[in-house]
Amino acid sequence: MTGPILIFDSGVGGLSVAYALRCAYPEAAFCYACDNAWLPYGVRQDAELTARIVAVCLAAVEACQPSVLVVACNTASTLALEQLRSALSIPVVGTVPAIKPAANLSKSRHIALLATSATVRRPYTQQLIDNFAKDCRITRVAADGLVVEAERWLSGNPPSQMRLNALMAPLWQATDDTPPVDTVVLGCTHFPLMLPWLEALSPVELNWVDSGAAIARRVGQVSETFNTGRRDNRSFTTATAKGLQAGLADYGFSAPELLRLKS
Repeated sequence: MTGPILIFDSGVGGLSVAYALRCAYPEAAFCYACDNAWLPYGVRQDAELTARIVAVCLAAVEACQPSVLVVACNTASTLALEQLRSALSIPVVGTVPAIKPAANLSKSRHIALLATSATVRRPYTQQLIDNFAKDCRITRVAADGLVVEAERWLSGNPPSQMRLNALMAPLWQATDDTPPVDTVVLGCTHFPLMLPWLEALSPVELNWVDSGAAIARRVGQVSETFNTGRRDNRSFTTATAKGLQAGLADYGFSAPELLRLKS
């Protein structure tokens, strides 16, 4: 099947993945779907959230007719990849915290996992740590409010330095530990959008690691048939999103269309 690359996220975090994909495949066509009606995902119950993710992704696939679906959300990936792959005939690429590359980078062997509360507590996340970072100390920092800051920024509101510092306080404290944190896993796709502010506020220089490049490589491995040579980049939301129009346009997407879910 030939079609665009469909990127799905709970909100605007997937735009960081869209950027990585566009860098890797500059001539590809893209669709972007966000479930802003249910944002943030990290505070939802697993069973109802899994059903919701599947429903929204199926509606987005029907509207977009893509060649590959990228689930650009750590929470959604840890919950619903199996169900999505069973329901769809196209490849589905998920997102997981970049524990392995972070462990490869860290010299102090003390890594911070910056993620939503849902991702921080997932058994899948612990399995990644057990598989790839057994010799590392892991400081888990749940920063759901950073998702809100990213959404606010893409809607035209500058991030608050005071709020960011309060959210990041456990991470800044860990840079004073022995051994100190030297590498941070950005375990939510919203968080790379905040990286310029995080780097400016950090008391020390840190390695910041996200999953964007790995996702782009995986898309090329599972699908070489996505549309190229055109820039028909559509976006979809599940609730009115006038405030996001400028932010989506900055990343090359048209004004959002309302996504209709089947009852």
